[in-house]
Formats: sequence, structure tokens, C-alpha cells
Amino acid sequence: MSFSDETTPEEVAPEPGQDADETWSEADSAAVEAEAGVGAAVGADGVVADGVVADGGSSADPPLPPDPLAVLAGERDEYLLALQRTQADFENYRKRITRLQEEQAARASADLINKLLPVLDTLDLAQAHQREDQADTEDAKALRAARTMLVDLLAKEGLERVDEAEVPFDPAVHDAVARAESEDGDVVIDEVLRSGYRWKGQVLRPAMVRVRG
Repeated sequence: MSFSDETTPEEVAPEPGQDADETWSEADSAAVEAEAGVGAAVGADGVVADGVVADGGSSADPPLPPDPLAVLAGERDEYLLALQRTQADFENYRKRITRLQEEQAARASADLINKLLPVLDTLDLAQAHQREDQADTEDAKALRAARTMLVDLLAKEGLERVDEAEVPFDPAVHDAVARAESEDGDVVIDEVLRSGYRWKGQVLRPAMVRVRG
């Protein structure tokens, strides 16, 4: 037998109809599959396709802690807003209390003036019934002075008399209790029988009048 006719133990003769390149052992197939699996899972940068690093770690970074300055700024804004709301509520409360106090003071003043109206009426009647021969007496002068002082004092505080004649009739400030015949078409005040009063623009008592027209 010649050396060329001998077959080495490592070589395997191909089967009929099969090329030599197609001959594949089970061990070679397992090795290739293992290499292919690793190659599919691990990319060129060592990161697994589904997000897992080749060394088994996770690619997701851990959440960063909140910025302390941002937290303090948020708390500052909340406290500032709460303070502004409290200040606005207090300002509204102060205005409401002031308005209520003013209204109560006005009502108290109006009640006091209403109680003084009979005194003014008495002084008016006393002055109207003075005789001409008594106008220069000390009693008459004292009566007129007292009436003038009281009327002027109340006028400075906001009291206004309604006692004008020959003015158009106004049902808001006039109370017509008598009527005089006249050919004029306009209704005017013919005589004031009792003075009326307004206190700071509010009618306390309408004037008792006789109208004409």
C-alpha cells in the first residue's frame, strides 16, 4: 500500500451526493450556535439589545434627588401666596368693620337728632309767638340766641332745615296737609306749617306744608 492511499483518522469521507464543505459535526454546530447567540445578544458596545448590559447591569440611571434650592423656592412661593391671601382677607375685614362702624355712628347720630327735633320745634314756636313789644327783652334775646346756637351747631354737623316757601312741591321732603286754591298749574309750597329736616342728605322728617296750585 502506498502512502497516498492511506486515509488519516481525522478525515471523514463525504457521503455520496454531499460536498466536503457540507460535512458538519454536532460539536461544530453547538459551538457555532453558542457564538451566534452571544453575538445576537451583545452588540458592538457591549449592551444587550433589550437594554441589559453584557455584565448583567441595568442601563436605566437611578432617579436624581430633588434640588434643595428648587424645593425651598417652591415652599417660599406657597408661603408668600398664603401670606398675600391672609393680608387681602384682613384688609377686606378691616374695611367691612370700618364701614359698619360708620353706619352705626350715623344711625346713632340720626337717632339723637330725631330726639332733638321736638326741642327745635318748641324753640321755633316760642320765637314765633313773641310779641313785637317783647322782642327787645332779655328773655327774648336769650331765647333767640339759644335757638340760633343750637341750629348752627347741628347745621355744622350735617343737619339741614326744609322750610322754604314758594318752591316746587317735592313729595320726598314735603308733606302736604292743606291746599290753597290757585289758577297756576304748578304746585308750589304756599306756607310751611312745620319745618322738615335732612341729616347728611337723609330725610329725617318731611316738612308739613300747605300747597298751592
